[in-house]
Amino acid sequence: MPAIMNPKLISSSLHQYIDRETASVQSEQLYGDRVVNYLYSAVREKAPTLFKALTSSSISYLVGLWNYDVTFGPASSGVSSFCRKLGINLSECVDSLATFDSPRKVFERKIRYWERRPMDSAASILVSPADSKVLLGSLQTSSQLFLKGKFFDVYELLGQEKALWHQTFQDGDFAIFRLTPDEYHYNHSPVSGVVVDYYEVDGTYHSCNPGPIISVVTPYSKNKRVVTVIDTDVPGGTQAGLVTMIEIVALMIGAIDQCYSEHFYDNPQKMEKGLFVKKGQPKSLYRPGSSTNVLLLQRGRVDFCQDLRLNQRRRDAISRYSLGFGRPAVETAVKVRSTIGQALPSMRDMETHVS
Repeated sequence: MPAIMNPKLISSSLHQYIDRETASVQSEQLYGDRVVNYLYSAVREKAPTLFKALTSSSISYLVGLWNYDVTFGPASSGVSSFCRKLGINLSECVDSLATFDSPRKVFERKIRYWERRPMDSAASILVSPADSKVLLGSLQTSSQLFLKGKFFDVYELLGQEKALWHQTFQDGDFAIFRLTPDEYHYNHSPVSGVVVDYYEVDGTYHSCNPGPIISVVTPYSKNKRVVTVIDTDVPGGTQAGLVTMIEIVALMIGAIDQCYSEHFYDNPQKMEKGLFVKKGQPKSLYRPGSSTNVLLLQRGRVDFCQDLRLNQRRRDAISRYSLGFGRPAVETAVKVRSTIGQALPSMRDMETHVS
């Protein structure tokens, strides 16, 4: 497939992904696509000062209020119609229909994940942190998944002063999970382990729509984000080395609430060094809109699922990433807590076992 680098051409094309359960190609209705692409083409090119203001925290917050805090009214038909239009399944929610009196409450819904999002409990399994669409990548030039510099600059993404983590993940692998506004907006821990670092990096509020991602160089490195580094090589851990989870805000998302719960959604805790997090448990909540999680993994410590790797190279789906990057890069829709890969032993462990 030939490369098309003009963002205007990219924005007018389809964006398709693979449904993991059926392996079928699905077309995505991108939320606010025309407005977002106009903002990132005409406004960004012709009025950079205005563009900068529109991607600021204050404007993002106000747009979020406008879109998500208007009440549905007393009748349940309003919320039901809203959810049907976006394909939201309210039957899996913890709370009753009567509690959802605004779009915000729908987007911040809790679900019975322990029933509706089954998880492989094997210790070495890594799971998806969100209901989302995933792309896999590598920072190694020899890898078939090599996508360095397309979505982020690893040094900028982790924060310029974090030299230790730069060195740890500079030639590793990554997985990008893109959430859309209709999806469940709690993030869950993809691994079990001890939090060894946690910090925020300030930034802007770029959209996570595929068009802007292609037109803005390494946008994930520029957005405001929260970084959590987890050591999984501990007793009870996933044994996948150091795993970094970066939660990235986007247009209309003003905050990420850290609210780790070891059981259901009970007794939420803030992230802090020394906290042991269990795989599959709720970790944080995105405020309404769309946003993105990035997992950074040490080289050779995780084997991604074959279906995710093969789907990414499929040529029967029209992906804006494929069009913009000049190579197949097709997302797969995954459920939170579903398997995305398996931990591999470190070279040290292998040498110890042999000896």
